[in-house]
Amino acid sequence: MDAGLPTQPTDAPSVHRPTRCGHIAIAGRPNVGKSSLLNALVGEHLAIISPKAQATRLPVIGLRTDDLVQYVFHDLPGLLDPTYPLQERMRRLAVEGVHGADVILHLHPADEAPAPDFASVAGLARPPQAPVLMVYTKADLVSGDARTRLAEHGMPVSVTQGVGLDTLLQRVAALLPEGPFQFDPDDLAAQPLRFFAVEFLREAAFELLGDEVPYCFTAEVEEFRESRDPVLIRATLFVERESQKGILIGDQGHTIKELGRRARLHLEQLMGRRVYLETWVKVLPHWRRDAAALDRFGFPKSKD
Repeated sequence: MDAGLPTQPTDAPSVHRPTRCGHIAIAGRPNVGKSSLLNALVGEHLAIISPKAQATRLPVIGLRTDDLVQYVFHDLPGLLDPTYPLQERMRRLAVEGVHGADVILHLHPADEAPAPDFASVAGLARPPQAPVLMVYTKADLVSGDARTRLAEHGMPVSVTQGVGLDTLLQRVAALLPEGPFQFDPDDLAAQPLRFFAVEFLREAAFELLGDEVPYCFTAEVEEFRESRDPVLIRATLFVERESQKGILIGDQGHTIKELGRRARLHLEQLMGRRVYLETWVKVLPHWRRDAAALDRFGFPKSKD
């Protein structure tokens, strides 16, 4: 062989593999495990976890990037039958999230199978254009035989046992459109830290307060200074009645101090920094039924 001829390369030429990125709606009726699934898939505590229904009011957008796939998960408010203006806006946000998704995960508890048709749950006149994957949550509550039967019609998953999550991600990835990533691969959330300050305060309210007050409770961040160490956050907490204000503050301020402590710990974990959280309590009568208050707290009007 002529020594002057180039030799063949030992490595095969690289094959271009396109990236995929898309929006995934995590949808279903209230309290079916949507927020728990989001947190498990993202690997970070972003969404409120509570045994009480309707804890999610605004969509929580969590991100996961694996190699060439970026998942943009939307934990949507529960698809409920609204009885007052706040719930009407919550449902509207959920339906809009469904319509804007590339893939829809229809969640339903495994121990309450079979699931109803998704279009009827969402109140849609016709099935959505995006593919709908049936996801049976809380699969640890049913027997192995029941899981096998459910797998014929959907994907049984268990957040507590980590069952089915990898399979779910693979199914979703295959359905996402090809295209560039929309977020930094290191990001875990698409919303500002101010948003999560409110969410973690609300989560603490669900943990500490009775059945009524958490639903009348919301918060608004007045000041957020990341340039400080610790990060300075000042927030106003709102309830609807004077009696609820007393419950929120608690005996000698014990309840509001504990609420702030729990929210601060979640924020410090998410940010990886120390946080100083300062709170006040105000009464805003009937804010859940007041259009101006709902606008103020980030619940948009209909786009119609």
